Amino acid sequence: MEPMRIEASFRSEESFTQPGFRAWLETLAPDTLGKCELLRGRIVVSPPARARHGLAEMSVAAILRGHVRAHALGLCFGPSTGYELPSGDTLQPDASFVSNARWQAAGEPDLDAFLPVVPDLVVEILSPSSIARDRGEKREIYAANGVAEYWIVDTATRRLEIHVLSGADFAVPLVFEHGRVRSSVLPGLDVQVEDLFA
Repeated sequence: MEPMRIEASFRSEESFTQPGFRAWLETLAPDTLGKCELLRGRIVVSPPARARHGLAEMSVAAILRGHVRAHALGLCFGPSTGYELPSGDTLQPDASFVSNARWQAAGEPDLDAFLPVVPDLVVEILSPSSIARDRGEKREIYAANGVAEYWIVDTATRRLEIHVLSGADFAVPLVFEHGRVRSSVLPGLDVQVEDLFA
């Protein structure tokens, strides 16, 4: 078996605030490749995702959006949406859901800006460059900000981990390799785990 390649990510040495991060993004060329996030005051730029990641991203987004729209539960966002979280971090999950209650509590945020809302559910699809962050820093940040449910989709093992907030941290994750999955924040969602990788 070929060893897994680790893709490099860039992490700034300089510390930034959310306004400083927004200003830095304005200096980038329009054709800049990669995902830019602000984690614990440092800018992290990850390389573009591979095709397998993109396929899972579309499958997950389609499943979530279809269910949320059918039941008028709130709004779903794709992988290019940034969230300015109360902790000072600006993250860009691969898919996310914001309930009607959280959206209204935020006062109808500006759709032309990063969202100052804590999503109810976030999904991260693992890439070689993001595994440690998705399982470590990002997991901690999402929990600290009150994300109710965090999905980690592993395309290499075709597994889904569901982390449900319990108090100030996520409980031991539920791990699914096959069969049907239900969400604690999306009433009525009943999805076959294999469909996430279709």
